[in-house]
Amino acid sequence: MAAESKDTTNVIEESDKETSTKPSQTEGIESKTKDKVPKDKAKAAALKGFDLVREFEKAQLKANLPDIYVGDTVRVGVRISEGNKERVQPYEGVVIAKRHGGLNETITVRRIFQGIGVERIFMLHSPQVASVKVERRGKVRRAKLFYLRERVGKATRVKQRFDR
Repeated sequence: MAAESKDTTNVIEESDKETSTKPSQTEGIESKTKDKVPKDKAKAAALKGFDLVREFEKAQLKANLPDIYVGDTVRVGVRISEGNKERVQPYEGVVIAKRHGGLNETITVRRIFQGIGVERIFMLHSPQVASVKVERRGKVRRAKLFYLRERVGKATRVKQRFDR
């Protein structure tokens, strides 16, 4: 055992000698590369760009949106421009899906128009969405209500929830 420990100390000392000679040989190379692209500045520039995007997205978020859940009946005010006039048209239906988050958050709203099911996907933070109002809360046990597509008439109703 004692002989083995002496061997390992010799190996460590030899490796220390090798590493001590390497920096002196590579000092000239490192100083040349430092002048070209410093690592810290490259990382800082990348983070700065990412922070710029994050700040821009934060500025685009709407602050006055209500809590929307799947199963809720919502009235979405959609901005429509006709020529040089602009008006807000309401679109009311049941939220059957929510996707993404943050600036990219979308809801899929389904309504029955003249006996035909119509679905629209709204980006909540889009300038085209003027307002979102929750008309009634729905009591559902699923994250996506795609099964409502096959149902007709009274079978498409969602129970009302009173606790939210």
